[in-house]
Amino acid sequence: MSEALDSLVNLLDLEPIEVNIFRGVNPNEDRQRVFGGQVAAQSLMAAGRTVDNGRPHSLHAYFLRPGDPSVPILYEVDRIRDGRSFTTRRVVAIQHGRAIFNMSTSFHVDEPGLSHQFPMPDVPDPESLETLAVWLEPFRETLGDWFARPHPIDQRHIGPLPLSHRAGKDPIQRLWIRADGTLPDDPLLHACIAAYASDMSLFDTMLAPHDVSWDDADFMGASLDHCMWFHRPFRADDWLLYDMDSPNAYGSRGLARGFMFARNGDLVVSMVQEGLMRVAGGAAGS
Repeated sequence: MSEALDSLVNLLDLEPIEVNIFRGVNPNEDRQRVFGGQVAAQSLMAAGRTVDNGRPHSLHAYFLRPGDPSVPILYEVDRIRDGRSFTTRRVVAIQHGRAIFNMSTSFHVDEPGLSHQFPMPDVPDPESLETLAVWLEPFRETLGDWFARPHPIDQRHIGPLPLSHRAGKDPIQRLWIRADGTLPDDPLLHACIAAYASDMSLFDTMLAPHDVSWDDADFMGASLDHCMWFHRPFRADDWLLYDMDSPNAYGSRGLARGFMFARNGDLVVSMVQEGLMRVAGGAAGS
């Protein structure tokens, strides 16, 4: 396990401080706000720590306020329902006495049933693609400390990075991802790592057709809500194809969909995210 992945696993090892209440810490990094994927992953871990049977099969979450990276986050779990097949939890993430994130999640005991799925796109193998560090080399000065920082998720982009263009690209993005090391055999941990990684690229897919970027002074972007469905067992430390598209943007809000495929072609996770895409003075040119 790489040092960066070990740090992420430690972030997900929440401290129980009371029945149904957990405390999560933030990484020692210079951030303006807490990364949304971290809050989603820690919330899912908090919920899972209160469940005896089943693995996560869905989550529906809202980002309510920016997280403060300088203080811990409290996660309060509401045990809404414990059934024979399904278990439901609600999690509220709290800082400074206010909710910053709200999530409902459900766990399901595996059982046989009907099966079908979309086919996995035909794409190059991850080993044939450049590492993220190679892609980001031209942006070393712009990215600053972030460039040199180790990252827990290995990413191999298929085609140019979103930040290597300004406008006119189709709202489609594909990349291979995997945890940078070997994880323990814990399905909850693998689901949490996937939740963490899922928030790393979806928003960029919404921005692809537009003449805006994260460093524009007149642009404000933020995740509004995030939904995931875990279909089949998978390992987050094996390569997963992350296939994304953005079918719509309107009224300062964009929508993106994502699908994670295991290397054998199994569709293992689906997700949808809506994001705030606010541009001062109106819409940017496409």
